[in-house]
Amino acid sequence: MTATSDPVPALPCRPDEADDLLSVPSQRTIDLVATLQGPVVVLGAGGKMGLHLCRMLKRAADAAGSKVKVIAVSRFSTLRDRDSFTASGIEALSADLSVPEDVARLPDAPVVFFLAGVKFGTAGDPGLLEKMNVAMPRLVAERYRRARMVAFSTGCVYPFVEPSSGGASESTPVGPTGDYAKSCLQREQAFVDASAKWGTQVVLIRLNYSVEFRYGVLVDVADKVRKQQPIDVSMGYVNLIWQPDALNQIIQSLTIASSPAVPINITGAEILRVRDLAERAGELFGVKPVIAGQEAATAWLSNASWSHRLFGTPQTSVATMQQWIAAWLENDGGTWGKPTGFETRDGKF
Repeated sequence: MTATSDPVPALPCRPDEADDLLSVPSQRTIDLVATLQGPVVVLGAGGKMGLHLCRMLKRAADAAGSKVKVIAVSRFSTLRDRDSFTASGIEALSADLSVPEDVARLPDAPVVFFLAGVKFGTAGDPGLLEKMNVAMPRLVAERYRRARMVAFSTGCVYPFVEPSSGGASESTPVGPTGDYAKSCLQREQAFVDASAKWGTQVVLIRLNYSVEFRYGVLVDVADKVRKQQPIDVSMGYVNLIWQPDALNQIIQSLTIASSPAVPINITGAEILRVRDLAERAGELFGVKPVIAGQEAATAWLSNASWSHRLFGTPQTSVATMQQWIAAWLENDGGTWGKPTGFETRDGKF
């Protein structure tokens, strides 16, 4: 870092406390969890957001004086192991959600969060997309047809839109680009069909770029800027939300789960230019970003004004996120090593 750069701010917590910071429940979340009957099952908990969702639910229950049990279900073969959950008082069950016998053995629950699915490495494997993003959700949706369900989806089910549009809203007709996004729409359809057939109360979370210290668009941009690698700006605009802000809103979305299933966009309030994000990262690191390409007229963008009216505007600013991530990387904090692929315009991941 050169003498002309802005001083990189301190981290908001010690590196070993990052998971604590990323799982703090808001008072509204605590109040909601106080009303829940248990257990609460989180399916696909071993990925990027599952531990923090489980811990937020458990911390909210503890703060409310509730004894509701949180159960994490995963193969625990990717980012998180069982001990990460049990150390926080969360029951951890190993299961492969694509195997009918495993799904049949899962405990009954009145509330289910569904986070499972695949994205990366699927460009040349349509069979994997079919198995994990289409067939498996149908199996799960039938198993938990009597539960209230929060099913994670993605803003990629929308078509590309111009930044001047303000982003795709829940009323925008879907128009996925590429096999991955199409499989995500089919994943949604599994829960839509369950809701129609059995009256399952479902909310579909169309999440657009959650960010934490180790993963997200801002991590991708900051890491490349810091290493003087080119930033492709052809997908020139993005939405972002700090992960705890997203998780608090996702938990609160239980209040709108219904039949028919209802989609809701979860993201930040701003449409952000990738070039601007790279330039700010360059200021923080004291380097000039290497920009490649030119902004296309459209991008994957979502309008989350409905969720903001319901749950409030996300609390963490983009400036703060960028500062924290710069500090994390400067302090040799690790990443998950899983770039988002936000630059992709052909939908191949």
